[in-house]
Amino acid sequence: MAPLRVLCVHGYRQNSNAFRDKTGALRKLLKKHVELVFINAPHYILPRQSNSQEKDNPSIASDEEQRGWWFSNIQERSFDARQECESSLGLAESLDTLRLAVKELGPFDGILGFSQGAALVAMICALQERKLETIFNFRFAILVAGFRSACAQHQHFYEDLQATVPSLHVFGQEDKVIPEQMSRDLLSMFPGAHILTHPGGHFIPATSAHRQIYQEFLQRFQ
Repeated sequence: MAPLRVLCVHGYRQNSNAFRDKTGALRKLLKKHVELVFINAPHYILPRQSNSQEKDNPSIASDEEQRGWWFSNIQERSFDARQECESSLGLAESLDTLRLAVKELGPFDGILGFSQGAALVAMICALQERKLETIFNFRFAILVAGFRSACAQHQHFYEDLQATVPSLHVFGQEDKVIPEQMSRDLLSMFPGAHILTHPGGHFIPATSAHRQIYQEFLQRFQ
């Protein structure tokens, strides 16, 4: 049986290599059943930038090649998930990056996003649901520490959204970067969503205690 192919969308201030490293436990947990394919966001972030969330964020790439999917502060080219803004910078290019990844690296069975990447995955699910993007045809989505964008420019993604793609939503009860309630706010847009909660912070849980939840969700697509 061929493994499921899953496109992986990293978080803000990560890159494909850093995200691959951070998902080592998950890859080991799902070995032989799932192939994770990692891509880079198109926008570079200056390492000197910082925000109040970073001290609680263990996912940040340690090297200088930090990337992001869009910026909530256009002038500073920075991002904060809780920052309300009228317009953002960079989302169009990121959607193009996802389209190109599907075209050149696909096909994919599913898509997995972490933090800002999970917020982007929710937008992809909205486009797929409304059949606005025929290239997006994911059979399932996994959103880890996902959230609704606070940017007014992005609210059309969520209006009347009832995504039928099967989804697994993962969030930590002690997440200081994306608090649990921010992730729960997405659930109403994904009827029948599966949920995995863990007592930790801003990371992807992948202990033996979580194996059954991941496997039960994924086995229907194998």
